[in-house]
Amino acid sequence: MTSEERLVARQDRSAPLIAAFEVWLTAHRARISAKAPLGEALKYIAKYWDGLCLFLTDGRIEMDSNAVERTIRPIALNRKNALFAGHDAGATNWGVIASLIETCKMNSVDPHAYLANTLSAIVTGHKQSQINDLLPWNYIK
Repeated sequence: MTSEERLVARQDRSAPLIAAFEVWLTAHRARISAKAPLGEALKYIAKYWDGLCLFLTDGRIEMDSNAVERTIRPIALNRKNALFAGHDAGATNWGVIASLIETCKMNSVDPHAYLANTLSAIVTGHKQSQINDLLPWNYIK
């Protein structure tokens, strides 16, 4: 669906459900102790209500964060692995390389080829003033 079609569908189908849920939320927050686990959950929902409803006003917004979570999962795993880097300088270097690799993936660039070509360019005297040419989003395959 296009974003305009999604917005129309959300207004038709989801907006009435969200409105009913807001009435339910308000009624139950008044009845349940704020310190009870359910009260805390309802307070959390109310706190982020505007963010929850944002998908009703913009068809471009995804209803879940699965795409983002899939993208950051390797970064989180690398961060966990970096705990075993040896010392602070090793962890810093690990972070730089992991960031470059993930940036390559986000820009549809083969990380191995990018790193090999970039390191070769540096060794053969690539000018420091033209460092932007070596960034992953400027990489020429």
